[in-house]
Amino acid sequence: MSTTALQGLLEYLYGTLTPSNMRWVADHLIEHADRAEKSGLRRFSMEEVDAILDEAEAEIAAGIGTSHDEVMREWDEEIA
Repeated sequence: MSTTALQGLLEYLYGTLTPSNMRWVADHLIEHADRAEKSGLRRFSMEEVDAILDEAEAEIAAGIGTSHDEVMREWDEEIA
């Protein structure tokens, strides 16, 4: 999200939320950010996603890795 969009969102929130609501939102945002940092999850750029998919497709074409169909078959067997 751009800085301009964030600034607009903040101005909207300042104008509509009570101080206690703002504190509640802030506490939850901080909690969420802490969990995301600890989990190691992050957003990928489209270029990174494309590179990951290209690598996975190349591995499958080379006979390395497991295809989606095979994973789903194994999963169905485990569930049954």
